[in-house]
Amino acid sequence: MYDINNIFYKIINGHIKSDIIYKDKIVTAFYDINPKALIHILIVTNKLISTLNDINIKDKYIIGHLIYISTKIAKMKGMSDNGYRLIINCNNYGGQEINHLHVHLLGGEKLKNL
Repeated sequence: MYDINNIFYKIINGHIKSDIIYKDKIVTAFYDINPKALIHILIVTNKLISTLNDINIKDKYIIGHLIYISTKIAKMKGMSDNGYRLIINCNNYGGQEINHLHVHLLGGEKLKNL
């Protein structure tokens, strides 16, 4: 069952103020409050999906939209020429801290190799 008390749900629905930089019917994007790079933006699904494992056939377009909007934001923030990183964590071992599907967009500086 999806936890409607998670912070992303509250940001998407306006229960918590955030510096939202993009929003449409499918995703919402805002700055991470604990950045791991000079620019660290989270792009989250508006639909309540806990992890990558929870996407069904009807939702598969969401992943494409997440990536597409991530690239649009990277261009908007001037990161596309020098480069950036997109990360999707899945579950505890994968580093997912909040059970709400999201992409991390990192850039604005040279990132360390993984």
